[in-house]
Amino acid sequence: MTILAISGLIRPMLENRLPDGLDVRWFMTHDEALEAVAEAEIGWFDSNNKDDMVRSLMAAKKLKWLNSIYAGLDFLPMDVLIERGITVTNGAGINAITIAEYVVMGMLNIAKGYREVVRAQDRHEWLLDSPGKRELAGSKALLLGYGAIGKLIQPRLEAFDVEVSVVRRSGGEGTLRPDEWRARLGEFDWVILAVPATPETEGMIGAAELAAMKSDAVIVNIARGSVIDQPALVEALSNKQIGGAFLDVTTPEPLPADHPLWSLPNAHITMHLSGRAQDKMFLRSGQRFLENLDKYLRGEPVAPVFDPRMGY
Repeated sequence: MTILAISGLIRPMLENRLPDGLDVRWFMTHDEALEAVAEAEIGWFDSNNKDDMVRSLMAAKKLKWLNSIYAGLDFLPMDVLIERGITVTNGAGINAITIAEYVVMGMLNIAKGYREVVRAQDRHEWLLDSPGKRELAGSKALLLGYGAIGKLIQPRLEAFDVEVSVVRRSGGEGTLRPDEWRARLGEFDWVILAVPATPETEGMIGAAELAAMKSDAVIVNIARGSVIDQPALVEALSNKQIGGAFLDVTTPEPLPADHPLWSLPNAHITMHLSGRAQDKMFLRSGQRFLENLDKYLRGEPVAPVFDPRMGY
């Protein structure tokens, strides 16, 4: 009998829809998880505590398929996944719609100075002019990362008449190769980071890249904090070397209360909320898991598969 170890948080939407003949071991606490995963062939043990997830993985010696709602799984030990030959399905695309909407929201917020409008309302002050006068129409955006999220960002920005240049390994019309975008940084009003967290992308935006940007360029990061050299970014923002930064992700998370990014007027911190700005995440994840479970039990491939060798 196939043994599954699944977090009890997802139980209400799964229990009555699971096929017969499975040994499902639900858990609510980490100690229960460690007991449940010990014999499990299939595991879905997401937790807000990523260290607990790592410990659960290490204890799951018989695991063949690991499912996760997280798209980025860089916190898991890749060598263990590779060594044990575990198939991993992640949450790629589950939150893509809401994250793409968050990018548009952030850009409009900065373009129109909306944060200052909200603050004026809090003060009961009637503004006589707009604190932001930028238009998205006619501006140029560099989109680094063309996975599930990037593919949804592009058409949403193009609907606002933003000229989007995509960076892709394969190149192609209207796109830039990984070795081409740095030389073109000075052309863009917006630099949007939607890349996976890998050794290749770590610190890909550093002091040199920031220096090459337009003085009013805005960085939008919905990838991982590690893809930006954060001290270099703080310096660039402090010196008004670039226009601003919309940061859904930082290093570390949570950002310490005394970190300078909180107080910089041209930094917008959104606490890694972009993927949570919805009410369909668990519904989508549950439905995907059930579809994959049917395929797995029939011996068919599951998807989307996370490649621990690539890191995404």
